[in-house]
Amino acid sequence: MAMTLDVDTLAHNWSLVLLRGLAGIVFGILTLLAPGISLAVLVLLYGAYALADGLLSLLAAMRPRGSERSGAMLVYGVVGIGAGVVALLWPAITAFALVYLIAAWALVTGVVEVAAAVRLRKVIANEWLLAVSGLLSVGLGVLLMLYPISGALVLVLWVGAYALVSGVVLTVLAFRLHSWSEGHHSPHAAHGLA
Repeated sequence: MAMTLDVDTLAHNWSLVLLRGLAGIVFGILTLLAPGISLAVLVLLYGAYALADGLLSLLAAMRPRGSERSGAMLVYGVVGIGAGVVALLWPAITAFALVYLIAAWALVTGVVEVAAAVRLRKVIANEWLLAVSGLLSVGLGVLLMLYPISGALVLVLWVGAYALVSGVVLTVLAFRLHSWSEGHHSPHAAHGLA
């Protein structure tokens, strides 16, 4: 199975991209409004977010148009589910381990999203939104790897800001995908009139 992202599959599942974006916005706002939350609460919030994001990605990968499945979305979904399950089942995880768990998740997420943006660049306008989301993920992963002992408060702010910005980007991308899907599958487009 190739590690590619089928544009039709992504556009067909635009509502799942929207849900991922909204989950990121909610998680980001919650963490930024209450930066003094305990590490245990952060772990649970992160676990719920990563699990929901992973499940939505896996669902998008399992609902392909035609017979092709998206290997990239499958990997992304499995990594998100794995990170979420580890965080939820091991809430007493140390800050150091949490930093590396989130960093690994962010790096994988970023690489998959940048690769998807490269593939989408010839098909839809504003694919750079997905690339921005991917670069933000990679940036978060690198920052967390470079400064793992920066403290729980800084971690909360970094992760909250990332989730909020990434959520907004994914929400905008979802609406762009929906517009592309509407135009791509309209009767006029099929006859070359669109």
